[in-house]
Amino acid sequence: MLINGEYIQTKKTIPVINPSNEEVIAEVPDASREDLDRAVAAAREAFPAWSNRPTEERAELLMKLADVVEKNKEELTELLMNENGKPLQASQAEMEDAIRWYRAIASQRLDEEILEDSEEHKVVLQYVPLGVVGAIVPWNFPMNLAAWKIAPALLTGNTLVVKPSPNTPLSTLRMAELVKDLFPKGVLNIISGGDDLGPWMTAHEGLDKISFTGSTETGKKVMKSASDNLKRTTLELGGNDAAIVLPDADPKQVAEGLFWATFANTGQVCVDAKRLYIHEKIYDEVLKEMIAYAKTIQVGDPSDPKTGLGPLQNKMQYDKVKDLIQETKDGGARIAYEGEIPVGKGYYIPVTIVDNPPEDSRLVQEEPFGPIVPLLKYQDIDEAVQRANNTKYGLAGSVWGKDLELAYDVASRLETGTVWINESQVMQPDFPFGGHKESGIGVEHGRAGLAAFTNSRTVMIKKK
Repeated sequence: MLINGEYIQTKKTIPVINPSNEEVIAEVPDASREDLDRAVAAAREAFPAWSNRPTEERAELLMKLADVVEKNKEELTELLMNENGKPLQASQAEMEDAIRWYRAIASQRLDEEILEDSEEHKVVLQYVPLGVVGAIVPWNFPMNLAAWKIAPALLTGNTLVVKPSPNTPLSTLRMAELVKDLFPKGVLNIISGGDDLGPWMTAHEGLDKISFTGSTETGKKVMKSASDNLKRTTLELGGNDAAIVLPDADPKQVAEGLFWATFANTGQVCVDAKRLYIHEKIYDEVLKEMIAYAKTIQVGDPSDPKTGLGPLQNKMQYDKVKDLIQETKDGGARIAYEGEIPVGKGYYIPVTIVDNPPEDSRLVQEEPFGPIVPLLKYQDIDEAVQRANNTKYGLAGSVWGKDLELAYDVASRLETGTVWINESQVMQPDFPFGGHKESGIGVEHGRAGLAAFTNSRTVMIKKK
């Protein structure tokens, strides 16, 4: 671990398992409460000098961080692939995204604003850092989602305590080793630990903000715990995202896009399409084309360049998805397609497409977070919008069709933070991203994302 610019080992360790073969590939530190206290104390001590440092200097160090990651991206990519289970090409893409994010955020600015400047009065809106930020990163995109938190927090003058998931700590801890001497001591602390470490962080009096990405259930616990000292929170939580395929869509043309909107990262993406509402006029053709495309995707060893989808990341998620698939089968739903998986060990689940199950089934109502999706028929667009919005979630959604004006109208009626038209999962550092309803609180990226790591301060000057 990295605490106050020093490497720290612990007496207790946590095993890290390669999900493609279920073998233990490393042991990592299991931080104690005292280790967390040391990290928070170091960050608090470093905060005054770091927050007073010019933004340009902080940005320059973020650029150097990106350079270090890029210089070591092959090693980091291999660690990411082995701990996460995502195929080599997807692991490379995540690493490139992380590098791009550091550089893009480093180029952003949150300058003060002049709200009034008259002969008698001047009013200035300033953005000041919060203090010490606790960043809790999930296992599905450990390097990229760490960058989403580290870059804006440091740029805006905060210091950090970062906790990667105990399932995928290796790439983040290795990055900590690589940047040990880049930042002043205590500015960036990266610690690892088990199930207790997250709650210790959310309740810690020395942290001023928690930036958390994970499930809605855990997000509610984070918010409750953080309320004890009114920590600021940014919560990017679960989703049961709907895709609406309009009657004028070309089944052949949309099949590939719908497949990856649904099954990217083996269905382990918060903004994966979890429910596909397809107009009855083209339903059978879309189902046929999606199955045809699914047959071209290899599921297997992440290190094989031909592999398109890997295993689920961990045993707990694997068991949950297996249970959901079995319940779906037991309930009498028609499995339209069930793909092939490798023989032997590994948390592999076949790509599974379900033909028009009941709207009240678990598969439709819950977020599976795995490679199974229901295709659902609808008769008119108002019905599709109503069914898409009938959920406690509101993270993202998508609309597919040729009539862009109609698609835009439908997109504007979806109760989600992001809607894509004829594409999916397009993220940029300048585009605000956040959820409605129980999919989260706050926004990441862009000016609003930077502002989330600050307090506003209004300064009013009477001139005469």
